Amino acid sequence: MSTISDEEAIATAAARLRSGGLVAFPTETVYGLGADATNADAVLSIYETKGRPRFNPLIAHVADLDMAEKLAVFSPLARRLAEKFWPGPLSIVLPLRPGHGLSDVATAGLDTVALRMPDHLIALALIRATGRPLSAPSANPSGKLSPTTAEQVTRGFAGKVPVLDGGPCQAGVESTIVAVDGETIIQLRAGALARRDIEQAFGLKVALAEQGAKISAPGMLLSHYAPNAHMRLNATPQPGDAFLAFGDAPDFAGETRNLSPAADLHEAARNLFSMLHELDGTGAKMIAVAPIPDEGLGEAINDRLQRAAAPRG
Repeated sequence: MSTISDEEAIATAAARLRSGGLVAFPTETVYGLGADATNADAVLSIYETKGRPRFNPLIAHVADLDMAEKLAVFSPLARRLAEKFWPGPLSIVLPLRPGHGLSDVATAGLDTVALRMPDHLIALALIRATGRPLSAPSANPSGKLSPTTAEQVTRGFAGKVPVLDGGPCQAGVESTIVAVDGETIIQLRAGALARRDIEQAFGLKVALAEQGAKISAPGMLLSHYAPNAHMRLNATPQPGDAFLAFGDAPDFAGETRNLSPAADLHEAARNLFSMLHELDGTGAKMIAVAPIPDEGLGEAINDRLQRAAAPRG
């Protein structure tokens, strides 16, 4: 399967999804492992294929606002968010609409759902051709690095999942997830849409979810996105380490990747998972990570790094 111009590939993938199968597909953030969100067995296949915890809910991907409104109830503020930032890397947690038809496996039994309209022609074409919302977490084994190329998906699942190849993802980190409470926007997960961009667009402060809040959205598990190597954050590399640098980097003889020599956070976000994949592939036991500014997209990058470095049970 290849590109948007290959209508047969899209049709074949959509038929597989309608019959309960899985298909990996590109979005502007990362590659997603897609299944029909209304089919419980299909969604369970995502959990089984990823080894994903049962209580971590899945984002439902839609092709347009009409499809979204059949699934969930939009408050005026939530609708304004969707109209401003969709299609794009923003997932909005909303109350389920009666008769929504989504599998409770997809929502992890919650009375809410995170919805997103991806900004990628292949993803939108696939959702339209399938005619159903698609549950689509990142297309990687649970807890491992999120894929930003089709080749990473193929390698991660040992070729067992068909992939629509749309080239490298542009954003490189997952979507930002927000909830709306009255006139308050609450960020549940930092992501490819910077919190300050939402604040500037709406002229209000975006609140942060409290530490230890119940899992109501993907990406809220503490240890997540973990490579095989251990990681030290805000670190200077030592002999034997691999080094993930940012900006001006010290001379280091070991394996090194620089997220952005120009200290550009957009470039760093785009490179994050690919470069972690590359360093992990060197066999290093430890990856030292340079400090990343905790502002703008740096918030999402540091969120991923902290989860990758978290102790593993």
